[in-house]
Amino acid sequence: MRILIAEDDPVTARILDQLSQSWGYETQLVKEGPASLEALQRPGSPQLALLDWMMPGLDGPDVCRKLREAGGTNYLILLTAKTHQSDIVAGLDAGADDYLVKPFDPAELHARIKAGIRILDLQARLAAHVKELEEALGNVRRLSGLLPICSYCKAIRDDSDYWHRVEEYVTEHADVKFSHGICPKCLDAAYQEWGLKSQES
Repeated sequence: MRILIAEDDPVTARILDQLSQSWGYETQLVKEGPASLEALQRPGSPQLALLDWMMPGLDGPDVCRKLREAGGTNYLILLTAKTHQSDIVAGLDAGADDYLVKPFDPAELHARIKAGIRILDLQARLAAHVKELEEALGNVRRLSGLLPICSYCKAIRDDSDYWHRVEEYVTEHADVKFSHGICPKCLDAAYQEWGLKSQES
C-alpha cells in the first residue's frame, strides 16, 4: 500500500514518513495542496492520503473537495490542530474519510490507516464483483416478444421466415442446453403404437 503524505512542516512530514515506512507502507511526500491534488489524480496514484489541513496553495479540505468533485475515490485522512466540532464537520463535509487531531498518537494513526485500507479493500472487491455481474448479465440472452409456433410440429418461425425446431431456436437465442427424454404419456403412446405392453402393466 502506498500512502501520500501531504505536509508542509518538515518535522511532521519526516515523522509521518518514518512511521509509515516502519509499518511497511510505501510513501510519497508533497508539501503543497496543488501538488497533493495532482498526485492523487494521476493514474496509479496512492489510494490513501494523509493530508495536513493548512498547506500552501490549497488547504486539506479544498483538496478533498476538488478530488471528490473529480470523482476520486482515494481514502483521505485529514491531520490538523483544529479541535472544534464545526471544523471536524467541515472537513468531513469536504470529502475527508477520517480526521485526526495533532499531536496524534502513532498507535491511533496506525489504526486509522489500517481501517482505511480495509475499506479500500472492500471497495475493490465490491467493484470486482460488480464487474463480474455486469459481464455475466452481458452474456445472458433472453427470449422476449411473440414467437410464431406451428400448432402441429411446434417449429418456431424466425424473423427471416425460416422454421426451426424448438430446441434449435431456444439454444440459439438463450444460454440453455437440452437433454432429451420421453414423458410417461408419450411412452405409453409409443408402446401402443409398437404393440407392446407398458412397463407399468
